[in-house]
Amino acid sequence: MSGLFAWAGEHEALLLCVVCATLVTVLPKVLPVTFLRGDSLPPLLRRWLDFVPVAVMAALVAPDIFIYDGRFDLSTGNLFLMVSIPTFLVAWKTKNYFVTIAVGIGLVILARWAAWAV
Repeated sequence: MSGLFAWAGEHEALLLCVVCATLVTVLPKVLPVTFLRGDSLPPLLRRWLDFVPVAVMAALVAPDIFIYDGRFDLSTGNLFLMVSIPTFLVAWKTKNYFVTIAVGIGLVILARWAAWAV
């Protein structure tokens, strides 16, 4: 046991770094869950927070839709833009994430098989 304390005394900076890294990683995840429970939030803030997942998903997907061959492309030659339109309609109608992704992937496969755009 004294060997462990001796090792810890020798590597104090490393242990402090591990503890701080753990706190920095865990606290941003635990604190919001602990203090921002849905039932304690004002209705306006709760409604505003409902849009966060949609905004994050749009921010992740939009570059893949609008940037084609390394440039901003709104033409019909942009395969992903053309496929995103029916996929968006499926998402709006079904409100099912899995079905939307399956339809989007299926349409890209179908369009590439039909040699719409490479």
